[in-house]
Amino acid sequence: MEIFRNSRLKLTLAYSSIMCIFLIVLIFVVRITMDWSLSSEQMRELSDATDGVAEAQAYHIQHPNAVIDENRYYRNTNDRLFFYIFDEWGQLVDFVRASFRVEPFILEWMNPEQIPNGDIKTFSYPNENGRMSMIMMTSKKIRIAEIEQTIYVGKDVTALYSGLQKATYALVILGVLALIIATVIGHIMAGRAIIPMKEAYDKQKQFAADASHELRTPLAVVMASADLLLADKSIQNPLLREVIEDLKGEVKKMSKLVSDLLTVARSDNNALKIKIQKIDLGKLLEQNVRMMTPLAEKKKISLIGVNFKKVAIQGDEEKIKQLILILVDNAIKYTPEGGKVAVTLEKVEEDRVIFSVKDSGIGIAPEDQEKIFERFYRVDKARSREMGGNGLGLSIATEILRIHDGRISVESALGAGTKFIVELKTVLPVGEK
Repeated sequence: MEIFRNSRLKLTLAYSSIMCIFLIVLIFVVRITMDWSLSSEQMRELSDATDGVAEAQAYHIQHPNAVIDENRYYRNTNDRLFFYIFDEWGQLVDFVRASFRVEPFILEWMNPEQIPNGDIKTFSYPNENGRMSMIMMTSKKIRIAEIEQTIYVGKDVTALYSGLQKATYALVILGVLALIIATVIGHIMAGRAIIPMKEAYDKQKQFAADASHELRTPLAVVMASADLLLADKSIQNPLLREVIEDLKGEVKKMSKLVSDLLTVARSDNNALKIKIQKIDLGKLLEQNVRMMTPLAEKKKISLIGVNFKKVAIQGDEEKIKQLILILVDNAIKYTPEGGKVAVTLEKVEEDRVIFSVKDSGIGIAPEDQEKIFERFYRVDKARSREMGGNGLGLSIATEILRIHDGRISVESALGAGTKFIVELKTVLPVGEK
């Protein structure tokens, strides 16, 4: 059924949304964690290398003639690591050069303004492929006696951050795959969760169908008995006759409710039997207006038909009559005395016909307009009970249109009346076989 399909889809969508949010947060946290871990490790390595170079240079200043084993203080195990040492006048004292592709950019950055003493900075520059490369650098001042020097140590970390970016892409792809798998699993689980509800609903439908069917006979007996009592001339007591009339009225309401419940139950079980034939929609509209005019006049409501003409459609005559009756009855029911109801054949085209039922009644609030086609939904429950409404009419009208491949829409505003617009397909010119 449509209600269970929609519920299953909503459950799947809700589960998928939660999983999507979870995966987005997870990927974001993992990305931030990886970035922090990588950066902190590179900073630590850069600081250790800087301390080693500073120690070696300080020893060289103090012992200029000594032979220094640089590997003891600074091991350039990666050719991406480099350093430059300048004296206080900006003269280059010692260095382990960076790549010739990187060096022009590095020399521009080597000044106290760009890299303050002890700070670690990351710079980017465009490489030969037009992509951005990254260099991490730091500086350290040393002072031995009267000699002051500045050490700049750096490392090309482009490959590391490129790997981090690729890892992030991999995480995103895995996240999308995980979301797809989770959605499929969620859809299966939602289907299993709905099975008990569907079974209970099927039992309820069957009960409604059985109860409605069984109630028709006793209600018919009560109605017949009420008619016999009213026809009995020996009953002259006005109060007793009024009680019988009230009983007859309530039985009519009950009979209508039972009939509507039986229609709904049959539609749920796809057991609504329809007889497709060519019918004149204009004639049906005219008949309905004529039939409902006494009820409208009783409420001092003007019921008019507009633009009725012969137009043939393929459909079930009784069901289309019921559809029109529901809409006109609702319009009269919710229009106050002195109001107006118009049934109009709006448009006739080659493949469709449109008619409308418009009233000058109380109107429907925007938030209620989508719900009025649901079963047992009533905008004003107290008023609906007074008027004999059971909340099934429009849902039955929707079901009739469904089996005729038609549709219904509503235009309304509070205090400005309501207009129901019905579109039916498969239109044939009158006289065509």
